[in-house]
Amino acid sequence: MISIETFPNPKPDRKYVITHVNPEFTSVCPKTGLPDFGIITVKYIPDKVCLELKALKYYYLSYRDKGIFYEAVTNQILDDLVAACEPLEMEITSEWTTRGGMNSVIVAEYHKGE
Repeated sequence: MISIETFPNPKPDRKYVITHVNPEFTSVCPKTGLPDFGIITVKYIPDKVCLELKALKYYYLSYRDKGIFYEAVTNQILDDLVAACEPLEMEITSEWTTRGGMNSVIVAEYHKGE
């Protein structure tokens, strides 16, 4: 897996929200082998460090050829990003394009200390 880099939080004494949106996320359906297209939104309150965007972009690209279900990829991203930056709170939302007349939205949350 790609290393997720961080940098020091420039305002660690203040709670504030950072939101990053990747409108071009792709992975592969493990059942059909067809590509899945989605929007990944990361919303978090940093603690000591923040996520570095170039590294985050390359991390997302590592899923491009990976066969993984929507629910699994959403929770894996949450686990990996929490491990990388240890935020106070984080929410990952994955919104998937329509397939078979249905679309899916998956939300996974982390709250430090819970």
